[in-house]
Amino acid sequence: MVIRKVKKNKIMTLDIRKNTTSKTIYYKLREEIINLYLDPGTSISEKELSEKYNVSRTPVREALVRLAQEGLVNIYPQKGTVVSLIDLCAVEDGRFLREHVERAVVKEACKEFFPEKILSLEMNLKLQKMYIENHDNKKLFEADEEFHKIIFEGSNKKRVWESINDGSLEFQRIRMLRLEVNPNWDNIYMQHEEIFNAIKNGDSEKAEGVMKEHLNMVTFDKNEVKKIYPNYFK
Repeated sequence: MVIRKVKKNKIMTLDIRKNTTSKTIYYKLREEIINLYLDPGTSISEKELSEKYNVSRTPVREALVRLAQEGLVNIYPQKGTVVSLIDLCAVEDGRFLREHVERAVVKEACKEFFPEKILSLEMNLKLQKMYIENHDNKKLFEADEEFHKIIFEGSNKKRVWESINDGSLEFQRIRMLRLEVNPNWDNIYMQHEEIFNAIKNGDSEKAEGVMKEHLNMVTFDKNEVKKIYPNYFK
């Protein structure tokens, strides 16, 4: 019985390790796709990924299947895998989801917010300012997303953030692309600053209004983005 128990535990450990490897590859690829390190239409090689991460093709394949389920890659039998083109219908779905949930959450933030997260927002705004001065749009995008995440965490809505984040991946891609097309980053910063001040002052009407305007910017810019990067879209 002791031998069987050890053998069973060993098998479970291997399964967990394989699962963890697949998850790690999945999150790295997802980040590269959303941040446009992997452009829409780029081919992805299972062989190259398995060599890069020094793993078998199985966890790589599992990661790609999960990305395909989320619409970030297309897998073509006998042909290979490519980063999917941006779907504007999915972009609008993600924008709609983010706007309506975030407007509700920021109103809650104005009523009750963890004090330590106020400091986190202040630090985040300083980082945004630095990235704007350095013209680092990828870091600015990451700080932008982190700003919104902190609002959810400060309102004790972290799991809600995780849910809408997973449901708005196409929206995130076009927001990243928009930063490359539209150099008016100061406007984004000013909106974040207004949202921050509204939370501090408990002004829920102001916070909700600015959040709505902020998350609708993509609606006005998406045609301009598509005109500059026509090959990135379906």
